[in-house]
Amino acid sequence: MDTQVLAAFLAVVDEGSFSEAADALHLTQPAVSKRVATLENQLGALVIDRSQRKLRLTDAGTRLLPHARRILDELHNARLSLSAFEGDVRGQLSLIASHHIGLHHLPAWLRRLNRDFPEVSLSLQFMDSESAFDQMRKRSAELAFVTLNESMDRSFEIHTRWPDPMAFVVGNEHTLTEVAMPSLRDLAHFPALLPDKGTATYRAISALFLDADLTLKPQMPTNYLETIKMMTSVGLGWSVLPRSMVDESLTVLAINQDVSRVLGAVGLRGRTLSAPARTLLDIAAELH
Repeated sequence: MDTQVLAAFLAVVDEGSFSEAADALHLTQPAVSKRVATLENQLGALVIDRSQRKLRLTDAGTRLLPHARRILDELHNARLSLSAFEGDVRGQLSLIASHHIGLHHLPAWLRRLNRDFPEVSLSLQFMDSESAFDQMRKRSAELAFVTLNESMDRSFEIHTRWPDPMAFVVGNEHTLTEVAMPSLRDLAHFPALLPDKGTATYRAISALFLDADLTLKPQMPTNYLETIKMMTSVGLGWSVLPRSMVDESLTVLAINQDVSRVLGAVGLRGRTLSAPARTLLDIAAELH
C-alpha cells in the first residue's frame, strides 16, 4: 500500500473535502480523488462516503483511520531515526502557539534558537489552545505551546509544563477598587470579561461561581488576553488574567480564591520529535 494514497485519505478526512485536501497537499483535486480511489481499489472497500453533501467515513474508513495515522507516524519516526546520525540541528520546525505564549514566552526562546541554530527554518501558527489541539491531531505541527486542560485525550504527550498564576483584576477607576475585601458575590454584580466558554480559564471561573450559587455575567468573550486586558483597564468589567500581564493599568482584587492554569508544550504520543523540536524544548526549560 503506497503511503501517498494514505496521505491523500488522511488529508480528505482532516480537511473535510477533496478540494481542500488538494490545497493542503499541493495537488490537483483529480489527483487526490485518484489516490483515494486507488486506495479503495486496493482495499476492496469504500473508505469515503461521497453520497451526502458532507463527506463521511464509511465503516471501513473508520477502521482504517487509526492504522493510516500510525503507518505515516512510523514513517516519520524512521526518517528522523536515520537523520539523527547526522548530529546537526537543522531542518523544518513546525509550531503552534497560543496568542499569550506567543507574545510573552516564545520570542525569547525563538531568538536563542535562531541565534544558535540558524539552519532551522520555522513554520509558526498562532491560535487559541482548543484549535491547536485539533490542528495537532491533523499533524499540522510538531509541537504546540498551549494551555493544558483536563479534556486533553491520550493521543497527546506533554513534553514540558509550568504554572501560570492568575489574578482577579479591574481597571483602576472601577467601583470594586473601593471594596476592601471583595468576594465573588461582589463580582457577580458586574460584567465578566473572560475568554469564551470552551477555554480552561472560563471553565475554572464558571465552576467557582456555580459552587457559590452565583450567576456569572460574561460579556464580549474573546480569546485574546491583550484585548481582555484593554477592556478591563478602561472599566468595562472585571477579569482574571495571568499575573505576568498585570501592570499599572490594572488593580488586583484581594479575592480569596486561588486561580491558576497550566501552560505547556504538547506533541503527539508515538510521534518522535525532531532535533530542532527537542532543542527548542531545552531552550524553553533553560530560559523559563
